[in-house]
Amino acid sequence: MTFRTTHRSTAGKKLYAVRDKNGRFKDIQTFERAHRADMKKKSKAEKTRH
Repeated sequence: MTFRTTHRSTAGKKLYAVRDKNGRFKDIQTFERAHRADMKKKSKAEKTRH
């Protein structure tokens, strides 16, 4: 399972650090981009509702 932790860049933007199951950094994304991708994706509940 991967999980994300939040950090701040030197410019002050919020960052998501995506880690692998061992806790090592796998990817670092800006919160803005990661959040937009999350909003674009439909959950299982949203898919089965219709």
